[in-house]
Amino acid sequence: MHSTGYYSADACDLGEFTEIISQTTDKADVPHASAVEKNIPIYDMGTLRPALEDATQRQNLMAEWAQVLLHGAGIVALKGAYADTSVLDEATDIYENIIAEEKEGPAGGGDHFAAAGANDRIWNSLQKLCEKSPDVFLRYFANAPIAAICEAWLGPNYQMTAQVNLVHPGGAAQQAHRDYHLGFQSAGQTATYPAHVHDLSPVLTLQGAVAHCDMSVESGPTKLLPFSQTYRSGYAAWRRDDFRAVFEESYVQLPLSKGDAVFFSPALFHAAGANTSTDIHRMANLLQVSSAFGRAMETFDRNKMCNLVYGPLGQLVKADALTPLEVSAAIAATAEGYSFPTNLDTDPPKAGLAPETQAAYLARALKEDVDQAAFEAHLMDMQKARHA
Repeated sequence: MHSTGYYSADACDLGEFTEIISQTTDKADVPHASAVEKNIPIYDMGTLRPALEDATQRQNLMAEWAQVLLHGAGIVALKGAYADTSVLDEATDIYENIIAEEKEGPAGGGDHFAAAGANDRIWNSLQKLCEKSPDVFLRYFANAPIAAICEAWLGPNYQMTAQVNLVHPGGAAQQAHRDYHLGFQSAGQTATYPAHVHDLSPVLTLQGAVAHCDMSVESGPTKLLPFSQTYRSGYAAWRRDDFRAVFEESYVQLPLSKGDAVFFSPALFHAAGANTSTDIHRMANLLQVSSAFGRAMETFDRNKMCNLVYGPLGQLVKADALTPLEVSAAIAATAEGYSFPTNLDTDPPKAGLAPETQAAYLARALKEDVDQAAFEAHLMDMQKARHA
């Protein structure tokens, strides 16, 4: 395939694809990994978490993760991403209540790559958790390893979104696919985007999943095809039956423990597995994280979220209950970290090239101990200036 022009499904080369996915992960290429399983590097965050506190070690680890996502297996597994899984139990209780409430409502439970009703899905689980319990939300997203992998792939000021997926015993598998952005376009629409945009799409998003329970292979954790993200015309190919057949012959599944997290390139061929267990209700919080330079899939009332968490976050900071990295992670999951788009007539840059972001103001307000009413008033002024 050439770097210019357009990709078509008919021109995709199955032999080239098969050769690409026949690669193996060399442990020497992933020195921070504790192991390589099924070509997937496994990172023990119990051991590596202290390295995140050192700027140089953190950057080296992030560079390794980015290399794996771009040129390697395309998948990074973080064992023990949550050192304390009690917050996952608290969040699970809240999510189960939300599912029950939404089942009583009129909205349908559509899904991207599975039939409606085949599982339970919470769209925008990020804001819904924040609204139900700002304290649980903060402790859930004040996660330094997750913030580091997001920044490793997307850079700073990323946009966190999340959707809970609960697959019950007997839940069917998805079909192999690639994800947002181009993965959510029709085949015809995808073909209208030039080849270099196919290269760009994967670096605008990071896919992740946090395990809310132990997930044996029997319960159907995500089916993953290592190295498939490096097949450049994959957004044109993934709907072809022969490519999907190769996926079904070659995919791997990684069992997870509660508190583990898996992140992968959105260009990786993947699909949720079938839950063939009789008693495991497989719950994962699917994190879809967007570059500051892209468009997130979901919309949020981030003003409301900031107002809800400001007081509880201030209390946690004063009690030294969170490290600086955890505070930064919580802010990144809550507030808008990018200045644009805005109305530059009413929201001009005053001390640089861009106006102050919502995230920057939240961090500044915590340091200056701004009271709640003043904080909310300034956020509203910022919003009015951006949209005037």
